[in-house]
Amino acid sequence: MSINSQNDEGSSTSTPQMSVEEKFRLVRSIGEECIQEDELLNLLTKKPQPICYDGFEPSGRMHIAQGVMKAISVNKLTSAGCKVKIWVADWFAQLNNKMGGDLKKIQTVGRYLIEIWIAVGMRTERVEFLWSSEEINARADEYWPLVMDIARRNKLPRIMRCCQIMGRSEQDELTAAQILYPCMQCADIFFLKADICQLGMDQRKVNVLAREYCDDIKRKNKPIILSHHMLPGLQQGQEKMSKSDPSSAIYMEDEEAEVNVKIKKAYCPPKIVEGNPCLEYIKYIIFPWDKKFVVERSEANGGNKTFETMKNLLLIMKKEIYILGT
Repeated sequence: MSINSQNDEGSSTSTPQMSVEEKFRLVRSIGEECIQEDELLNLLTKKPQPICYDGFEPSGRMHIAQGVMKAISVNKLTSAGCKVKIWVADWFAQLNNKMGGDLKKIQTVGRYLIEIWIAVGMRTERVEFLWSSEEINARADEYWPLVMDIARRNKLPRIMRCCQIMGRSEQDELTAAQILYPCMQCADIFFLKADICQLGMDQRKVNVLAREYCDDIKRKNKPIILSHHMLPGLQQGQEKMSKSDPSSAIYMEDEEAEVNVKIKKAYCPPKIVEGNPCLEYIKYIIFPWDKKFVVERSEANGGNKTFETMKNLLLIMKKEIYILGT
């Protein structure tokens, strides 16, 4: 089930020659946080094709934070010469009891989500989709000793602090499988020979665990953590868009009319920047995708207004009231 596919856009796109500094700026632009920047610059200087690790649990519907943002990030990485290994974590979804733990259903969802990324424009000539169940079974003699070594070097409370990566908390009643999960995800980084861990801020703790493991085994080359921003939900106070909450998410298969209704109902108070999800979508989806943002207004209100940068949009917001989408 390994998938190495190319869409027309990906196969026809050639990467222009970039300087190391240009590559660094492009790769760094993906992350809200980078641990460590000097290591990233050194990596890009010495290795022409660094390996970036990303992954996902196949479960439920795909929202724009997972669909569009991942496509944007992956395209930036491959444009900078990186090879991206996307870990299709089907076994992990089963451990986390997604889709009722039915592996066949999980794998069907996984194939569907991959097709969405290809359809939305992810360039896949430097992307490899790897299914955890296949890869682990094929190299079990390499994988499981690594998991066991990570497990034996860490106390249970340290592993429990990583439960956020599964959408759980330390207070949840966890199964034995879910306690094993962080040790396996940590092992994935080394199993895939990743130079860069390109995951969300919610995965930060297990990536830090991987760097700590390097200290334990006296390994000099630690995986670089590039943690991307978490897109909030549509309603006030929703720090993360949730695919399980229809009121929180814009799904990739939503019709235009559905998206319009959701945006009109979204939390978007005039002149308020902090905690405003609509502004977050403009910053992390619209500008990276279209390079501009157009506010549609009637001629009586001065006509449409086009913004070329997020900075200019925020400056104008302090002076005028724009109701997005009207």
